[in-house]
Amino acid sequence: MATLAATTAQPAVARRDWLFVAAAVLATALIVGLVLIDGQPWSAALVIVGFGLGAAFFTAQFSFTASWRHFLSRGECGNLLAILLTIALLALVVVPVAAAQKDFGGSIAPLGISLVVGSFVFGIGMQLGNGCGSGTLYTVGGGSGRMLFTLAFFIVGSVLGSLSLPAFLAMGGIDPVLASDYFGPWGGLAVTLASIGVAALVILAIARHRGGEIRPHRNFVIGAFVIGALMIGAFIAGGHPWSVTFGYTVWGGKLAMLAGWDISQAEFWTWPGPQHALKDSVLGDTASLTDLGMIFGAMGAAAFSKPFAAGPWPPAKSLLAASIGGLLMGWGARLGFGCNIGAFVGGVASGSVHGWIWFIAALGGCAVGMRLRPWFGLSRD
Repeated sequence: MATLAATTAQPAVARRDWLFVAAAVLATALIVGLVLIDGQPWSAALVIVGFGLGAAFFTAQFSFTASWRHFLSRGECGNLLAILLTIALLALVVVPVAAAQKDFGGSIAPLGISLVVGSFVFGIGMQLGNGCGSGTLYTVGGGSGRMLFTLAFFIVGSVLGSLSLPAFLAMGGIDPVLASDYFGPWGGLAVTLASIGVAALVILAIARHRGGEIRPHRNFVIGAFVIGALMIGAFIAGGHPWSVTFGYTVWGGKLAMLAGWDISQAEFWTWPGPQHALKDSVLGDTASLTDLGMIFGAMGAAAFSKPFAAGPWPPAKSLLAASIGGLLMGWGARLGFGCNIGAFVGGVASGSVHGWIWFIAALGGCAVGMRLRPWFGLSRD
């Protein structure tokens, strides 16, 4: 009887998985169809690229949060070096194209208190939320109940951060420093690649001194190449590097307006980009399109590989950490001009100095967040 039960139960699991795969594909196709009807072929490409990113991140388990934690706790650097490889691949296109073509731009930001505070706070939130901007998306798409809390509070924190950003910018700072502004498109690319190489050597030296593993996992390396190529696709289709967390801010702003909170007169929301995004449809926001595609891509990959969302519900302490982490990441992302993707990957790949400052400050925040993890029943390692 037990054998018969197991045999009859298996098809039900398979049907459920294929149902979610189909749902992910159909939802993506629906969004693609809507933007095509609206005459936005490049926006449709962003949704498809996002779907590929979600599948690639989930399949490779391409985690910034775990990679940084393992580097800080164990001295392991292999996966962190693979992340630098992704940045280098993206820089090959972003630096020269953004410098030479008017229709394209890099990820740039001023250097100041806002950048440092925001990225440091984001780093703390990373380790409590157990994800980052992209990590939250692909784990939500992969069926993680815990990360739904992280995402919800990430959105809330993003709105609060949008209200705080003008005050922090008023404290002063230095205009963006871009390699191509000083060395031209190809010289800027050379300087950018050299900075990535120096960072890789420093990270490698630290890992060897601590006796940590220096070889990345095979899937992580494959993921680095695939994700790098897809990010190039997102840059070409969107005209700028992928910015994950601006989509969260837009979602939060629209939800606030629906709830009766008119934030349109707050200073951040009077700036041209946010003002346009708040008034326009979500399907007109390039960050939102890629983010939605990523959620469905991860959902499809998760459902294709195993029973979807079959894990146990996390304990209350873990959900509290997820909520606090999401709130800190949302607030920090707005003050720090993005997350691991928009500020670090996009910034460094654009040849902008702020990307490296973001990385150093966020890494310090991660060290603090790791010390806080045991308070919530999470492993420090």
